[in-house]
Amino acid sequence: MTVCLRYAHDRKEAEDMLQEAFIRIFGHINQYRFEGSLEGWIRRIVVNTALNILQKRKIRFVASEAEIESSVTVNTDALSKLGTDDLLKLISQLPDGYRLVFNLYVIEGYDHTEIAQILKISPVTSRTQLLKARSVLKTKIENLQKMPEKYVGKGI
Repeated sequence: MTVCLRYAHDRKEAEDMLQEAFIRIFGHINQYRFEGSLEGWIRRIVVNTALNILQKRKIRFVASEAEIESSVTVNTDALSKLGTDDLLKLISQLPDGYRLVFNLYVIEGYDHTEIAQILKISPVTSRTQLLKARSVLKTKIENLQKMPEKYVGKGI
């Protein structure tokens, strides 16, 4: 469910993704070859299912070299005050293209060439989407840092 929540707009969409993934898992369980972990095999099916569902929506990716920031750094003090749930909520608020590339690169560990092949975009577009996602997240985290501590962690 956690994987689906990272890709979905909301919990209902994540539940739909997870249900579709389980249908695929149970329908193809005989194809698992006991090479590698079962968890890794299931995770790959869940990620691919989520991507397939999102791609049906015709997600638009905007590539613009002019908007790429060379580096985006976040104050580690601001990050230390965020919980995992808060960070996941911030990621879920990203536009589809940013969120997809961010999840695939940062969390799933794909490189830009692999992401480009999966999403049928160019590697430059993948890099641009990642940098924009990081920039948006940085801004959101900095804005949270400015909030009184009694609000941070209370459902962003």
